[in-house]
Amino acid sequence: FKTKEGWLIIYHGVTRNEQGNIYNACAALFSLTHPFQELARLPYPLFSPEKSWEKTGYVNNVVFPTGTAIFDDRLYIYYGAADDSIAVASVNLEELIQELLKHKISS
Repeated sequence: FKTKEGWLIIYHGVTRNEQGNIYNACAALFSLTHPFQELARLPYPLFSPEKSWEKTGYVNNVVFPTGTAIFDDRLYIYYGAADDSIAVASVNLEELIQELLKHKISS
């Protein structure tokens, strides 16, 4: 999504623990004028598998963002959960942007 601060990208990332891979939702911000230049990235997942239906399914420990929409001041993130269910999470868009700006990438 285009924001006044840059292109907001929601993507998936993988972390590993003793039980195996955990698929998380992540967020980054890219330059409006140079869209290949990453400006900021959360150093932690935006959200991770927490509910039982996100932790157990066809593929365990998965939240895999697949689409986004903005309604009013909220960003809605549609995601696959454990490759078995579809769910939606939401976050205040301006709060997410401000949090991202705390974690700028050095050029």
